[in-house]
Amino acid sequence: MHSDLASFDAVTHDRLAADPVRNTIALTSLDRVRRLPAGHPPTLITFHRNGEVIGSLIRTPPWPFQAADLPLDAVDLAVRTINEVDPDAPGVTGPRERSMAFATATGKNFTESLTTRLYRLGTLIPPEVEGSGRLTTEADVELLGAWRQAFTREAVPEAPEEDPTEVVRGSLRLGNGHALWEIDGTPVAWAAASLPHAGMTRVGPVYTPPEHRKHGYGAAVSAMVSQWALDQGAADVLLFADLTNPISNSIYQRIGYQPLDDWAEFWWKH
Repeated sequence: MHSDLASFDAVTHDRLAADPVRNTIALTSLDRVRRLPAGHPPTLITFHRNGEVIGSLIRTPPWPFQAADLPLDAVDLAVRTINEVDPDAPGVTGPRERSMAFATATGKNFTESLTTRLYRLGTLIPPEVEGSGRLTTEADVELLGAWRQAFTREAVPEAPEEDPTEVVRGSLRLGNGHALWEIDGTPVAWAAASLPHAGMTRVGPVYTPPEHRKHGYGAAVSAMVSQWALDQGAADVLLFADLTNPISNSIYQRIGYQPLDDWAEFWWKH
């Protein structure tokens, strides 16, 4: 167990940064904690064998554990540990094999709340779509907060309550890229991308209000923030797509994203 982020970083940062694709969630969430500390401190656990770090497990409350770096042969030890130090954790997310092993080992009743596929950008193919895109400013925060709340309620209904406007405002303070697609000055779609970390950027959320869907606006604004990420120096531009939404998965592939791995998120039933 690590009582502070500096101690955890000292033994894991190079390890996590060496595989920024698999560790995308950990790298971005820990960067946020590092630069915008607020709320409950993260739960930080490392696993060692013969003096060598072989894995890690983290949680940034109020979100579930992140199991992408959890060694499969340490799952039982991890469960015993979190039962002692973080019994209020609501669940786990990560590559399906790891998150399923963790959820099963807890012995709790759980539900699969999210099934996603991780994609990485190959060659970007911007679509030909009516309208134009622009990067957002502080003046757009209220709109983006409302759209983030709508996105969360639709895509991740189990997500803990957060002030969506403050989440967007914090993201802008971190230097993340947010873009709006507009038709005659009216916003019709939004996408965000994280500032590159260890050469990795992740796109999301991507949201189009229901009344503006099926016109390609989401694809256009996703391509715009993907190009923004490349311009910021990202080597790996990633995104997660909900596997229950075949339309979004096909859209991302049409603009150049290639599937890598399937992830699953499990929440405990109470």
